[in-house]
Amino acid sequence: MPSLTAKIQDVFNEPACEKNRSKDSKARKSGCSKPLTPGAAAGGCAFDGAKIVLQPITDVAHLIHAPLACEGNSWDNRGTASSGPMLWRTSFTTDLTELDVVMAQGERKLFKAIREIKEAYAPPAIFVYSTCVTALIGDDIEAVCKRAAEKFGLPVVPVNAPGFVGSKNLGNKLAGEALLDHVIGTVEPDDVGAYDINVLGEFNLSGEFWLVKPLLDRLGIRVRACIPGDARYRDVASAHRARASMLVCSTALINLARQMEERWDIPFFEGSFYGITDTSEALRQIAKLLVTKGAHPEILKRTEALIAQEEAIAWQKLAAYRPRLQGKRVLLNTGGVKSWSVLHALMEIGVEMVGTSVKKSTVEDKERIKQILKDENHMFESMAPRELYNMLADHKADIMLSGGRTQFIALKAKTPWLDINQERHHAYAGYDGMVELVRQIDLAIHNPIWSEVREPAPWERQPDVEEELPSMQGETETVYAFQKFVGTTADGFGKC
Repeated sequence: MPSLTAKIQDVFNEPACEKNRSKDSKARKSGCSKPLTPGAAAGGCAFDGAKIVLQPITDVAHLIHAPLACEGNSWDNRGTASSGPMLWRTSFTTDLTELDVVMAQGERKLFKAIREIKEAYAPPAIFVYSTCVTALIGDDIEAVCKRAAEKFGLPVVPVNAPGFVGSKNLGNKLAGEALLDHVIGTVEPDDVGAYDINVLGEFNLSGEFWLVKPLLDRLGIRVRACIPGDARYRDVASAHRARASMLVCSTALINLARQMEERWDIPFFEGSFYGITDTSEALRQIAKLLVTKGAHPEILKRTEALIAQEEAIAWQKLAAYRPRLQGKRVLLNTGGVKSWSVLHALMEIGVEMVGTSVKKSTVEDKERIKQILKDENHMFESMAPRELYNMLADHKADIMLSGGRTQFIALKAKTPWLDINQERHHAYAGYDGMVELVRQIDLAIHNPIWSEVREPAPWERQPDVEEELPSMQGETETVYAFQKFVGTTADGFGKC
C-alpha cells in the first residue's frame, strides 16, 4: 500500500483535471488546493472532507480514531438523507485521552472499539478514520484494520486522511482513493444489467436525489450506486459493474470517476441536476452513454418523450413566478458545480445575475460561466465580508444565495438571503426542485418583513417640524408666564 505522501502526490497529479494538465511538472506537484491558514478551520480540513464523502454511506459504522472533539466537530454537519438504515447517524469514536497517547494505547483501543461495534451493531463494514493526533503519534490504522477484518470477518476500511495534510477538497479525493483501494470491486453482483449507472458526487442533500431517481426509474435506468448520497455498502462495493457514470461535482470525486473508467471501462460525463435545461441534458447524456455501452437505442426516444413531458409541466408551474421575479437581481456566493448550474437555472426564468463566486470551481466550471454570463466582471474568486456587505447595503442585489457562513452579512445589510449549500432544508434538484427553488426565492424577496426592517427605528427618525411646533409653542408660553410671575431679576425671586 503506498504511503500517504505518495497517495497525496498521485491525487495532485490528477490527469483528468484541465487545470492540472496546464501546469508544468513542478507546479503540478503542489496541487490545486490552496494551503490552509494556521488556526483557520472555516474552510474544513482533509479529515472533514473525507467524512463528508463517506459518511452518507448509511449502513456503515463510521469510527473516528481520535480525541472526542474531532468527532464532535465533524458529525452530522450536512443535510444528507437516508431512505433506510440510520447507523450512519450514530457517532463512534475511540475517544483518546492524554494517558492513551502517553502510554501508546491508541492501536489497542482502536481494535477494541472495532470489536465492540461489530458485536453491538453487526454492520456490513466499518470505516476507520485517521486524524491529526493519531497520525502524529504514529498509530498504524491500516495494520489494525487488516487484523480486525481477519479476526471479525467483515470489511474494516482505513481512511487515511488526517486533517493536517490539506484542505477539505483533498480529503474528498482521499476518500475516493480509499473506496478504490478497499471497497469498489470487492462484491460481484448477480443482477448486472445494460441500464445500470453510477452517480458520483451526489450527496442527496435534503433528499434532493429522490426528486431525480423517479425520472431514471421511468426510463428503466437503475442506479447501481449513488456515491455517496443514500448509499449502501454493498452497492458501492459492486459499483464497478455499472455501464456508465455521471459526475455531479468534479472537484470532489473526479479521481474516482477517472480511475473507474481506466480500471473497469465505465465512461463518465460531468453534468448537473439543477435547472430544467441541465436536468434534461443530463438525462440525454446518460441515455447516450448507455447506448454506446450496448443498451437498445430505443431509450433515446423514451428519454426525449419524458423530457418533453416534464419540461412542459415545470414551465407551466414556473409561469406564475416569472412576472414576480423578472429583472430581480441575484448574487450567487457559492462554488463548484452550483456556481454555473444554479446560475443557468435562474437565468432561465428571467432573473438577472449580478455576480457568482468561482472559488471552488474548476476550469471547466469557469468556462461554462463565461458562456452563460458573457461578462467575466460578474465572476469573483473571493469577496471580503466588507465588500460583500457594501454591495448588498447599496442594493445592488435583491437577494443573495449562499451558505450559512455568509448569511449574517446579508441579514445585517437587510437583504433577503436563501441557503443554497449543504445546510438547506429544501431539495432543489430536478424539475420539481427547480420549481421549489424559484418558489423559495419568491417567498424570500417578497416577504413583508424586509419593508419593516428597512424602516428607520423610532429613535432614528428625524422629527417633523410642523408636528413639533404646537408643543414647542405651548412650552414657551408656560415659561413666559412663570417668569412674569416670579420676576425677571433676583429681586423678583426675593419678593416671592
